[in-house]
Amino acid sequence: MKTQKLGHSELVVSSIGLGAMGMSPGIYGTINDEESIQTIHRALDLGVTLLDTADTYGNGHNEELLGKALKGRREQAIVATKFTFGPNWEFIGGHPDYVKTAIDESLRRLGLDYVDLYYQHRVDPNVPIEETVGAMADLVKAGKVRYLGLSEADASTIRRAHAVHPISALQTEYSLWSRDVEEEILPALKELGITFVAYSPLSRGFITGEIRNYEDFKADDMRRFLPRFQGENFQKNVDIVDKLGEIAKEKNCTVAQLAIAWTIAKGTLPIPGTKRRKYLEENVEAVDIQLTAEDLVRIDAVSPNAYGGRYPDRES
Repeated sequence: MKTQKLGHSELVVSSIGLGAMGMSPGIYGTINDEESIQTIHRALDLGVTLLDTADTYGNGHNEELLGKALKGRREQAIVATKFTFGPNWEFIGGHPDYVKTAIDESLRRLGLDYVDLYYQHRVDPNVPIEETVGAMADLVKAGKVRYLGLSEADASTIRRAHAVHPISALQTEYSLWSRDVEEEILPALKELGITFVAYSPLSRGFITGEIRNYEDFKADDMRRFLPRFQGENFQKNVDIVDKLGEIAKEKNCTVAQLAIAWTIAKGTLPIPGTKRRKYLEENVEAVDIQLTAEDLVRIDAVSPNAYGGRYPDRES
C-alpha cells in the first residue's frame, strides 16, 4: 500500500482510506454488522490504515461498530471521527462545551483512549470557528485527540481555524461529479500544507455503474432524496457513467477504479465507502492505476460534473 504524510501531523496514512458511513442503518439500505467488521479487518490486512467514521452515523452505531472491529488491532489503524450533528442530524453544535462532551461520547463508543484525527463535521454558523477550534485544541492538550480536521469548510474559515491550531486535514466531497472545491479550497490547502480528504469519490456509488434504475433503491436509502438520483438527472448521469466505462475499459480497470485513480491524480486522499469486502478490494487496486495528462483531459471532457446537486438545497 502506498502511503503519505497527513498534513500538519506525524501520521503516515494509506493513500486510500475507508469510509464507514454506509455500514450503519438509515444510510444506504440493508446492513450486516458481521460483513462490515470483516470488511474493516480486510482493509487493515491490505494496508488501509485511515478509517473514517462520525458520531452521527447510525446515531452512534458506526463508532460502536468500528470499536468492535478494532479490538486487538488498534495499532494498525488511524482512527478519524467527527462531531457537530446531533442525533438524527437534528442540529449543528460547535460550542466549546458541546465539543468536549462529544469527544467523551465518541471515545466511549469507540472503546478508545484517543482518536488520531478529530473533525468538525460542519461549521456551526452561530459559533466563531476560533472558539470551536480552540476547544478542539484543548482536547489535543488533554490527550484525547492527536490532530485536528475540518469538514465542508470554506477557504476563509480554514485559514481562521488554522491560525488558532494547525489543521491537518480538510474533508469534503470531491469526485468527477463534485468539483466545487477546485477553485478556492484546493489552492488554499496546498498553500497551508493541509491534506484534502475526499469523501464520496464515487458520488455515493453512482459512478460505479452498479446503479441503473431509481427503483433499485430501498425505502431507507438516503440516495432516493438526492437531486442527482432523481428525474431526468438520473438517466443523464447513467449516460455519463457509460462513457466513462469506455475509458475504463481501455485502461483495463473498472469505472470505480478510474474515478478513484482520478481523485488521487488530483493530489487528494480518497476515502471511498463500502460495506463489502468485494468492493473494498476493487477500490484498493485503484492506487496502482496511472493516469496520464491525456487520460485526465479525456475524463474531464466526458464528465465535467454531474446533473443535479449533492443535496436538495444546494447546487453542487
